[in-house]
Amino acid sequence: MQKMQAAVLYGKEDVKVESVAVPRIGPRDVLVRVKAALTCGTDVKVFRRGYHARMIQPPALFGHELAGDVVATGAEVRKFREGDRVVAANSAPCGDCYYCKRNLENLCDDLLFNNGAYAEFIRIPGRIVEKNTYKIPAHVDYQDAALAEPLACVLRGLEESNVRSGDTVVVIGLGPIGLMFVRMAKVLGARVVAMARRHEQLDDARRMGAAHLICLPEVEDPASAVRALTDGRGADVVIEAVGKPEVWDLSVRLLRKGGTVNFFGGCPNETQVGLDTNLLHYSELTCKASFHHTPRQIQQALEAVSRRHICASDFVAGQASLDSLRDVLRSLMNSSGRLKTAIIP
Repeated sequence: MQKMQAAVLYGKEDVKVESVAVPRIGPRDVLVRVKAALTCGTDVKVFRRGYHARMIQPPALFGHELAGDVVATGAEVRKFREGDRVVAANSAPCGDCYYCKRNLENLCDDLLFNNGAYAEFIRIPGRIVEKNTYKIPAHVDYQDAALAEPLACVLRGLEESNVRSGDTVVVIGLGPIGLMFVRMAKVLGARVVAMARRHEQLDDARRMGAAHLICLPEVEDPASAVRALTDGRGADVVIEAVGKPEVWDLSVRLLRKGGTVNFFGGCPNETQVGLDTNLLHYSELTCKASFHHTPRQIQQALEAVSRRHICASDFVAGQASLDSLRDVLRSLMNSSGRLKTAIIP
């Protein structure tokens, strides 16, 4: 039996790199040699908590942002062949349920998730092969291609928030996801106001295209600061990319009449949030939350990477070996996951 090195999640802050069997593939599957796997804020949360209710239950192979080379294909696979450079999403919808038929594939009743990117090889299940795996353009490198999964989530958030050219968009929280929102909102022609607690995060946002920077500890009233930049109105769109109840509350107060807030940052389980009903009603505010992505948005993300709208060097602080994964995750956990690390098996 052929063996490989892979990271296995056992529980809270318990990840071990072990020798495990190379996955066997079925007739519709492909086997991919991982060339780059990127760390992710979700993986850091999973490492801290020891599980993810929907995506991963220990013990389990770990990691989901990847790009690599096809090394074997099942007998029924026609889309790919050995040697193809591919990026595979971490999920695929069924295509048949109530939500899939209403173009809400991210909410599919049978959404199939896949983990195991922190390994030498990963099996891509047949449904993901058929619906959510793509060849990497020749000029795109592996780390750039691996951005497709988180970037697709961001593109869904912008689409759901109806961001348009000329809008003022406030992004609160400037980890990798928040910075992707800054960059892609700028690409759409929006004027971006970036908010965070640390100056180094704001420096990153400026580099991504933010027009205005607000350091939260240094302003008495963030809502007044936003109104001062918008002729007293407030923001057209606010993206909350922190995941804290108090920041959800702040986000609503930054909006103009008729504005939209996207509660993109997920709060801890069983969190309750109280919002000003008078403000919501009489200002006709729209409150949205975006979850995950669809195959269409993965394709859009890969196209954005191909056009160099965004690239891994903007977010990846360095590379590390698979054996270093636990130390990398601990470091990211202690620094709020400000930047990504490329794990090279």
